[in-house]
Amino acid sequence: MNGRSFKSLRLLLPLGSLVFCVSLMAIPTPSQDNQQTAPDNTKTNKDQAGPTADQQKMNPSDRAVTQKIRKAIHEDQSLSTYAHNIKVITQDGKVTLRGPVRSEEEKSNLEAKAVSVAGQENVTNQLDVTPSK
Repeated sequence: MNGRSFKSLRLLLPLGSLVFCVSLMAIPTPSQDNQQTAPDNTKTNKDQAGPTADQQKMNPSDRAVTQKIRKAIHEDQSLSTYAHNIKVITQDGKVTLRGPVRSEEEKSNLEAKAVSVAGQENVTNQLDVTPSK
């Protein structure tokens, strides 16, 4: 190889690499093909009035109440995954239940578990029934 050929080759290699990289960027990824947006309830969580999960009190009595309710929910295998993942917020002995559940039966079942721990006057049920699609 003479000097000119070598110089030409040195210039063409990076150019070829650049063309290859640009062509890869043009290939659609699976996420680009799917027009459905990912599930995100951030707006729903921010627009809520009343206590939110980050306002849970850290005093021992409120933590104990939340722990007992969570344990009762966890032990009930008849509940849906949604019901197992509700928010239980305790502030000064007052319990708020939040989140989606699959049926009115689950909603009342969860409220009964909270009432058995905290008492009827100390439970606010803000659960939403969201049937499966």
